[in-house]
Amino acid sequence: MTGTQLASAQERALAILGGEPDDATLRRYLHGIPGVDAVGLEQRAASLGSRSIKTTSKAWALDRIISLIDLTTLEGADTPGKVRSLVAKALTPDASDAETPRVAAVCVYGDMVPAAVAALGSAHGDPDDGLVSVAAVATAFPSGRSSVAVKLQDTAEAVAAGADEIDMVIDRGAFLAGRYGEVFDQIARVKEACRRPDGGYASLKVILETGELNTYDNVRRASWLSILAGGDFIKTSTGKVAPAATLPVTLLMLEVVRDWHRMTGGRIGVKPAGGIRTSKDAIKYLVTVAETVGEEWLQPHLFRFGASSLLNDVLLQRQKLSTGHYSGADYVTID
Repeated sequence: MTGTQLASAQERALAILGGEPDDATLRRYLHGIPGVDAVGLEQRAASLGSRSIKTTSKAWALDRIISLIDLTTLEGADTPGKVRSLVAKALTPDASDAETPRVAAVCVYGDMVPAAVAALGSAHGDPDDGLVSVAAVATAFPSGRSSVAVKLQDTAEAVAAGADEIDMVIDRGAFLAGRYGEVFDQIARVKEACRRPDGGYASLKVILETGELNTYDNVRRASWLSILAGGDFIKTSTGKVAPAATLPVTLLMLEVVRDWHRMTGGRIGVKPAGGIRTSKDAIKYLVTVAETVGEEWLQPHLFRFGASSLLNDVLLQRQKLSTGHYSGADYVTID
């Protein structure tokens, strides 16, 4: 996104809101959105999750899942060596099969970005072009409990170090207290901190931490708020709070993205993260995306899985399709 595009996006948000994004204006807009039919949402998600696919489609789905994964390490014990190992797996998920696609991105803490960029070398770049992006969590991930100045510096340092994508967390306390203007302002300022020297911007994924928002109505409002403030993606979770990603919540967020697209023509990405561990579950998400916003969204700049253990299960399923039998867990590397 260029500076001109960002300015036009901000102007569009002001036009939609009908005024400045303060608490009163945002409350009027967000609380004017129809409430969520919880029973209907969960029934729809259950129906989509029960769909079966043919073997030929499964092979395509497994490769597509891999190409949409943000391979992640977000632990206090992370080291440059661990990041290099993660990058090696991102580039060559299955050493026994050179046709295995690369993942979309590696996701690390901000101080590990230089190690990730160096390890990727010439393979660092846009996953839509077959390269691998570097995503960095920022803004006092996972709690979001720091000053705005710290959040902005956290973001700017990661971008300066080479991060292509920033995964920020919203201030859930401010949101739940109804301080919508404060949340809007933080997202908008973090987006500004994503600016690169060339005038472009790192992609901004806004983490709602849906497990702490308590209601579907709050998830819908937080999704709209994040998009209005300039988020390029809306993301379910940090993976540090239960429940993390669920199919009904992801369906709800996809419906918001669909409605935004119908209203403005803009395309916003969705990233379910945390708790998606098997290819069977991941395929349910692919079906839900295709049926809600269309297969167009099944590409890295519009949909991601935030996962670490998912990749191993997908690789084992690919090997099963290829050989006719399951390989042992030691046939894939440990994340």
